[in-house]
Amino acid sequence: MIGYVTVGTNDLKKSAEFYDKICGELGMGRFMTMDRLIAWGGAGFGVALPYDGKPMTVGNGVMAAFAAKDKAQVDRIYKLALSLGGTCEGPPGSRSENFYAAYFRDPEGNKLNAFVMG
Repeated sequence: MIGYVTVGTNDLKKSAEFYDKICGELGMGRFMTMDRLIAWGGAGFGVALPYDGKPMTVGNGVMAAFAAKDKAQVDRIYKLALSLGGTCEGPPGSRSENFYAAYFRDPEGNKLNAFVMG
C-alpha cells in the first residue's frame, strides 16, 4: 500500500496554486508547508523541489491518480486542471466497463489522473 505520493516542481509557488485548487476539489487541504515541500490530505499528496537541487524532470511512465467520488467530480477536476494551466492527456470518459477517468498534466508536466471505479 502506498503511504503518499510526491511530484517534483521547479516553481513551488506556482505548483501550490495549481494543487491547492485540485486538492481542494477533492476535499484535501494543506497539512504541511515547508521551504521545499507542500503536502495535502494527511498522508496523501505532496509537491517538492528536488532534494539534490537539480532541475525537476518528468518521469516517463510515472503518474499519480486521484480517486474522485463520482464521474461529475472527474469532469470538474479535469476542467479545473486545464483552466489552471494543465494540459490534456486524455479527456474524461469510460476506459473500461467499470473505470471512468480523465488524464492531464500539471503546469510542470507531471502526469495525473482523476478516476472513479464503478
